[in-house]
Amino acid sequence: MFRRRTQSTTDDSPVPVEDPKAQGTPAKGRPTPKRSEAQGRRRSPVTAPSNRKEAYKQARERDRLTRDRAREGMLRGEEKYLPARDRGPVRKLARDFVDSRRLPGQYFLPAVLLIMLASMVPFPPEIRKWVLTLYTMSLPLVMILVLVSSFYVAGRVKKEAAARHPGENLKGVGFYAAMRSSQIRRLRFPKPVVLPGGKPVPVKR
Repeated sequence: MFRRRTQSTTDDSPVPVEDPKAQGTPAKGRPTPKRSEAQGRRRSPVTAPSNRKEAYKQARERDRLTRDRAREGMLRGEEKYLPARDRGPVRKLARDFVDSRRLPGQYFLPAVLLIMLASMVPFPPEIRKWVLTLYTMSLPLVMILVLVSSFYVAGRVKKEAAARHPGENLKGVGFYAAMRSSQIRRLRFPKPVVLPGGKPVPVKR
């Protein structure tokens, strides 16, 4: 009689079910890491310099990386890396105005170099005389053409800047544009971001 009562009591009692959420442990069997801990694991460890020589080496490497980023930013024309003379919307307008056109000034130095080389070639006397005559006559004409082009560029840039950026300081922008127009396109700094005609320079991949 006692045996039956004990068995029925044991069978009727509810069996507790373990709840993973109540224990704070997920089904995968290990606690979920915090976000800050996961990000910390992904970051590369920073090793402190062990001596003065190592610290100097790390400082030089950081300075080199900073200079490289600044140089690349200047070549791309990023505002924060440019020198003071190249900053501002007015100077950018002047650069884009010059770079979007084929102006006589950009051919001045190549033309002078070509004429000088031709004058130094040991031609026969009759041909050499003709070459020297061409050199002495063409050089002043080229210089006059470049000056006229520079005045034209300076005036147009001042007018465009005053119309597009009223209230901005226009001091020196005409001379800035004229000097850029007399440079070879490949040697201009900052590098041109527009092609002749106005289209943007394609990004190199």
